[in-house]
Amino acid sequence: MSNASRLSRKQEYALAFAAAVVTANAYYIHPIIGDVAVYFGVSEARIGIVPALNQIALAIGILLLLPLGDRYSNRRLTIIFSIGQTLSLALMAFSGGFFGFTAGSTLLGFFTIAPYLLPAYASKRVAPERLGQVTALLTAGVILGILVARVGAGWVAEHYGWRLVYWIATGLMLAVTLALPRLMESGERDRGGEPYGRLVLSVFPVARKHKEVLLSGTIQALNFAQFIALWLALALYLTGPLGYGTDVVGYLAAIAAVSILSTPRLGRWADAIGPRKARVIFALIQLVGMALFLPLGGSLWGLLVPLVIVNLVGPPIDVTGRMTFLALEPDLRTRLTTVYIVLMFVGGGIGSIFATSVYGNLGWTGVCALLIASSAILTLLAWRATKLGK
Repeated sequence: MSNASRLSRKQEYALAFAAAVVTANAYYIHPIIGDVAVYFGVSEARIGIVPALNQIALAIGILLLLPLGDRYSNRRLTIIFSIGQTLSLALMAFSGGFFGFTAGSTLLGFFTIAPYLLPAYASKRVAPERLGQVTALLTAGVILGILVARVGAGWVAEHYGWRLVYWIATGLMLAVTLALPRLMESGERDRGGEPYGRLVLSVFPVARKHKEVLLSGTIQALNFAQFIALWLALALYLTGPLGYGTDVVGYLAAIAAVSILSTPRLGRWADAIGPRKARVIFALIQLVGMALFLPLGGSLWGLLVPLVIVNLVGPPIDVTGRMTFLALEPDLRTRLTTVYIVLMFVGGGIGSIFATSVYGNLGWTGVCALLIASSAILTLLAWRATKLGK
């Protein structure tokens, strides 16, 4: 690799910003879902179809589109999928009806592949000794994008209306899409290899052979479903019975920032004791946190305690799940990761449906019962996985 093909520090930070923007789009809906439901005149139970279809479409997109990264230029694919995201956001921003808004959100999920292509692109253009640093920078961009999306969307919607959120998002995506051709160098060529259909289908026999990835993926599906369910239901609860604005929902979402500092330390601890054992401990702590939502959920200050707990251990459950299969042969990791991520986002779609449906019919108490039950199942599966690791 020549020095000319390596990324400059300016390009690295620009790619991290791009990663933040392309990731944020799926999370704007979290604090403003109640406002969107009121605007389109749909019930709390029905509005869950918007984030649900977004997450399921994202899973389908990863399964069908991400394998293209093994055959075609990451640069070309990132630009194409970013154009798709921009057009989808524009449809959401200007749609006058619920069907159009939902269609735009679904297409947005299908085209959200760039966050998974940017690290692959960057990994080929940095010196080996800086690979971890640059990967961490891009990961920080993703986390920052999620945080800013949820906090910013809540504040903007409260003061200027929810539609402005998507106008701003469209503008940011347009700026990133126009910048990508200059930001990403064009030296990478398309590659040959297995036919596309065979490449996609090869995921399934690999998953059958390495069954622990299915178990780890199922655990993470529950973990991510709880994350989505909690924040969608919390937005409806805070802006409904508790009488707060969407800006407060966004401020609470900023609690997730604790995971930026805690997750690397907990990851090192998992290295020391083993990922499967660490995951059981994290799952037990999460179960305690979920159980506390019921007695402490009557006030804003009371909610802070369980929110801090679940945000501390939720990301490490994901990290330890990935650790169970990322130590396998390098040529299997991409396909195993695909299985894992697809299961995760399917879980996110199911969590979206259940959260709004249960909240619409049983209220906050019903959602708390759902979170406790799913967390208990997650803990049992994590304990079961310790037997596989022996």
